[in-house]
Amino acid sequence: MEAFSYDLHVHSCLSPCGDDDMTPCNIAGMAYLNGLKIVALTDHNSCKNCPAFFEACAEYGITPVPGMELTTAEEIHMVSIFEDLETAMRFDEALQPYRMQLKNKVEIFGNQFIMGPKDVVTGEDPWFLPGATSLSIEDAAAMVRSFGGICYPAHIDRESNGLLAMLGTFPDQPVFGLAELRERKNIELAEGRKLVVSSDAHRLWELNQAENFLHLDASLDAPAEQIRAALFRELGRAQNEWHK
Repeated sequence: MEAFSYDLHVHSCLSPCGDDDMTPCNIAGMAYLNGLKIVALTDHNSCKNCPAFFEACAEYGITPVPGMELTTAEEIHMVSIFEDLETAMRFDEALQPYRMQLKNKVEIFGNQFIMGPKDVVTGEDPWFLPGATSLSIEDAAAMVRSFGGICYPAHIDRESNGLLAMLGTFPDQPVFGLAELRERKNIELAEGRKLVVSSDAHRLWELNQAENFLHLDASLDAPAEQIRAALFRELGRAQNEWHK
């Protein structure tokens, strides 16, 4: 078992609330400078910058994880991650019919840049990304899991769009064996669940330093796909053990 530093909740310039400087290459470079080994790109309701992020991470030796921060119909934010890029992009496509069809107002909310290799802008998502989907929390979790993904409530120690702030407690269904905190000092809020501590970074200087670690059954110099497989085994085990 090796200790991997991580940040599993980072937004790019595709999220309108993210800085335009949050390009895939810049994120990968900052992650490298911060000593991070595993980083998940989780834009609001979209995986569209994950392909460019994978390419950028390869140059820095960072293991990229594709995903999104999915907003449920209850306005709860859910980190939703996938083991491989192809599955993440299929999930992205499947989610589109459930998204709110509200035009993004760039002058109010910000840009929603879709990036290609080397941080070239290839397009923009015209629809406001952070809006709630029509999926309930139970349906959203079931959909992510049907694609082999892992989902868990984001920033439960934050009032805005946090599960505990919105519902007051963890629901009986769906069952979550994982939860995300912004700050480890709030550990009691997870009620014994396995924790991940991630930044929810919208600016480069907000990315985690190498202060939080997951112990995985993989070597630090293993290929990215092997490290992701070990990550998903560990997080999947935590979810399954909570069921028991």
